[in-house]
Amino acid sequence: MHKAVLRVLVLLILVDVGAIAQRQPKELTLEDIFTSSKFATKTLNGIHWMKDGKHFSFYEQDSATKSTNIYLFSAKEKSSKLLLNTASLKVNENDPTFRFTTYLWSPDEKQILFISAPPERQYLSRLTPAGNIFLYDLTTKVFRQLTNVNEPQYNVKYSPDGTFLGFIRSNNIYLIDVATGVERSLTADGTQHIINGRFDWVYEEEFGISDGWQWAPDGKRIAFWRLDENRVPEYTLTQWDSLYLQLIPMRYPKPGEKNSIVKIGVVDVQTNATRWMDIGANDDIYIPRIQWGGDNNTLSIQRLNRAQNVLELLYADVSTGATRVVLREEEEKWLEIHDALTFLDDGKFIWLSERDGFRHFYLYKNDGTLVNQITKGEWETDAYYGVDQKSNMLYYSSSESTPLDRQIYKIRLDGKKKVQLTAKSGTHSARFSPTYEYFLDTFSDASAPSTISLLNNNGELVALVLDNSVPALYDYPLGKAEFLTFTTTDSVSLNASMLKPVDFDSTKKYAVFMFAYGGPGSQVVRNIWGRTTDRLWSSLLNQKGYLIFVIDNRGTGARGKKFGQLGYRRLGKWEVTDHIEAAKHLAALPYVDKSRIGIWGWSYGGYTSCMVLLNGGDYFKTAIAVAPVTDWRFYDDIYTERYMGTPQNNPDGYKESSPITHASKLKGKLLIVHGTSDDNVHFQNTANFVAALEKANKQFSTMFYPGKNHGIAGGNTRLHLYTLMTNFLFANL
Repeated sequence: MHKAVLRVLVLLILVDVGAIAQRQPKELTLEDIFTSSKFATKTLNGIHWMKDGKHFSFYEQDSATKSTNIYLFSAKEKSSKLLLNTASLKVNENDPTFRFTTYLWSPDEKQILFISAPPERQYLSRLTPAGNIFLYDLTTKVFRQLTNVNEPQYNVKYSPDGTFLGFIRSNNIYLIDVATGVERSLTADGTQHIINGRFDWVYEEEFGISDGWQWAPDGKRIAFWRLDENRVPEYTLTQWDSLYLQLIPMRYPKPGEKNSIVKIGVVDVQTNATRWMDIGANDDIYIPRIQWGGDNNTLSIQRLNRAQNVLELLYADVSTGATRVVLREEEEKWLEIHDALTFLDDGKFIWLSERDGFRHFYLYKNDGTLVNQITKGEWETDAYYGVDQKSNMLYYSSSESTPLDRQIYKIRLDGKKKVQLTAKSGTHSARFSPTYEYFLDTFSDASAPSTISLLNNNGELVALVLDNSVPALYDYPLGKAEFLTFTTTDSVSLNASMLKPVDFDSTKKYAVFMFAYGGPGSQVVRNIWGRTTDRLWSSLLNQKGYLIFVIDNRGTGARGKKFGQLGYRRLGKWEVTDHIEAAKHLAALPYVDKSRIGIWGWSYGGYTSCMVLLNGGDYFKTAIAVAPVTDWRFYDDIYTERYMGTPQNNPDGYKESSPITHASKLKGKLLIVHGTSDDNVHFQNTANFVAALEKANKQFSTMFYPGKNHGIAGGNTRLHLYTLMTNFLFANL
């Protein structure tokens, strides 16, 4: 499921701006929210910690010159200074203002490498900045272009000594000599469907990886993924902006279908000779992670079976390709992939596992012998920030205090001396310096947008780096979110939140509009500031007399493996059950009009909204489903099979989990919205659901957005979409 959409949408109602009520409130409009910049928040773009651990760089757009300023912040000085304005970066005098998508520091920190904007829209790759390569020397002030081709360069990285740059072009691995600009290819078999050093669509989407190659520590070898997607079935996206249509084919494996054949190679930088690692004879597997094992001769490979319930850590001898299994994890249902694997200098490594029912860190010897469990308790670790080997301290965040919050901690590798580094209730995330002397703490709660502070490794404030106050927010009546729990009729406690209008009157009756997501591992009830535009849309609905309500149904995250895996082989069951339970809870409240309860969601939330209205029509009056999955046979195999198995071994589960199966049950008012060029949840889902509703003679509303993808954005699209949804609510709830 599209992670970006989840991050954007699940956080929309969790806000409390109490000071707003003290001013004369203004009436929100959709134009205020979606076409003005008055509510825009700020962030620090492109944060890079320097090797000394006391400085970091970042960039900001210069609105006056439409260029970009790169700054260097000093922890000692507690301030930043201008390092470079890109208005000065010109290869020749006729160049327009230089724009880039990302930048990198050279290993000696004397040069900055830039990746320019891609020459054309990248439909099927979202995680990797891609374009031509430029280099600026801070000492000589020379700016030069290293590549000048009409196709993107991906995954650009310096060699450890800074002599070479490696990158991907035309699905092959290339090297370029930084000093001379001479380039050569290390692989030659890349084609449209033979991919070296990158990934196919489903790997990138579901394993969250796009960079498919790594330098050895000494820079003499490169390890890389090779994916052959020729056997993967093809799906065709349609663009409607030409006389005879533009067809965009993509290889997209659906449940039960064939995946790309994956190989792991190690190529010698001098000879171009490639050695293939032995990952077994079975080609119906996944390799979600590889990593050099702390030396130049060992490559770690994580091998995951098709059912995604057996994960093996292999060590490969890169000189021979021989491998051995060092660690094996097996679960009855499914395993989650993680990025915590860290090889330590003393012959040990860090591992993350849910074996005791909760996600925790473990310390192993390199031969696979368990040393000790590092974190313990009936709570979940969240982000992993690394290990300071000088102090033997591991840094991480977790939901130990409450599933609603995320706090940052450090703990000794023997599981002792745990220290909570942040205190304020809300959501903290960190970017630690390479020396672990400092970290940047990005913090928000249900009262204000994110701030960024510099803290030392004892959690003491050094400097406020970014204060994200937005004055316009205080001129509008944004209601207060109340966190609560309620107990279902079968005695399960669920977390929830309600957003009430500033002028809430408990003697009145209010309609309730629920936001849903509900997918495995997700969490919408959080003490965090979400996307401002969607937060403001909720407030607009507040002004119009709607209460906004969300829950985390059974099967969602931050409450342990047992709770999170309840939906195994039957998606939709607990989403429906618990949202109906929520409707019953709401109906019992004296200020809720139980005849006017609605629900909406996007992506998995669109699926949940469909299932809830179809199966809970006695409790819900209306639903809006944006980009919904309507049959899990139509979604990708990695995501779907993890939770559902295959259609071949779970036909009844697939049937009962499909809104198409339940189309004849529709009672309330339903609006379905989809982008016709959605590469994630294909328009096929809505087309088939609409056909089933028509066959059942059920009336409904629909809107499609030609050429729009899963995010349905660009130009006035969001204003149009939210106007559509707002008017639909006013008419039907």
